[in-house]
Amino acid sequence: MHDLSHDPATQPRDHGGNLSAAIAEFGGSRDGWIDLSTGINPHPYPLPQFSAGDWGALPDADALAGLEQAARSFWNIPEEAAVLAAPGASALIAALPALAEPRWVQITKPTYNEHAAAFEARGWIVRVHGPAEAKVAVHPNNPDGRMWREDELTAPLTIIDESFCDVCPGESLIRMAARPGVVVLKSFGKFWGLAGMRLGFAIGDPKLIAQLATWQGPWAVSGPALRTGTLALQDNAWAEATRTRLHQDAARLDELVLAKGASLAGGTDLFRLYHVDDAAAWQQKLARAHIWSRIFPYSKTFLRLGLPPADGWGRLEAAL
Repeated sequence: MHDLSHDPATQPRDHGGNLSAAIAEFGGSRDGWIDLSTGINPHPYPLPQFSAGDWGALPDADALAGLEQAARSFWNIPEEAAVLAAPGASALIAALPALAEPRWVQITKPTYNEHAAAFEARGWIVRVHGPAEAKVAVHPNNPDGRMWREDELTAPLTIIDESFCDVCPGESLIRMAARPGVVVLKSFGKFWGLAGMRLGFAIGDPKLIAQLATWQGPWAVSGPALRTGTLALQDNAWAEATRTRLHQDAARLDELVLAKGASLAGGTDLFRLYHVDDAAAWQQKLARAHIWSRIFPYSKTFLRLGLPPADGWGRLEAAL
């Protein structure tokens, strides 16, 4: 059972990655901390050599087309679906609620809190259960890793957030992108570990994607992001090797944390969610060793940990 002692919608929006707050309370320098509060791959895709034009010229239309074609191939996107590259999935999340007249949107909680915030900001009423004109499904879900079925996603406007699905491509619902009213989101920052690159994709109903493109305007994706994203999406060998390593590291993290008395509540191969006796106490214990973790305002028992880098395992084991 989830401990939902407080409704997430009534709490201030919080996120992982807020390392500055941890440093302010527990000291140290940013370089001395291990940040496990996000689900970002700690071993990112290697950056290519950038040209002067990547930085100095407006992003090239042919380069954008190449990136979108690489995305089509990597994710097996249906021909009927349109593809839009954007400066991060978060920018798309903020814009999506404007695609329909605001009424009811169904968002099962707990989940990534920016979706509800974006819909509420556009005048929608968020409901946890029941029929609605729009539906958001984070697949796999953050933080518990829940997977959705196609027959659960039938709203006139259906948004499927697959930001963490690149660790399990066989579970992707990308085939639904060919249907009217469906938009699938993809994130470049999580699996490829380059969150600062700010690159994401909206894939789906051509009418909806065209509207998003109009709002976004030209040159939304930077030259360095175009180059890096295209190379990464064409590098299937790196992707396969990374999936193998992440799966092994997730199992290693489970073994380590469960041995300390936690129980597994869910997650993906990029982050793990645990039930602990007192999540805040666990976070503080780790923070004293300058390891930052994620807890949630709606649960006293949920502790979420990302994967440490190769040189961080010893520190984590000692801190636990």
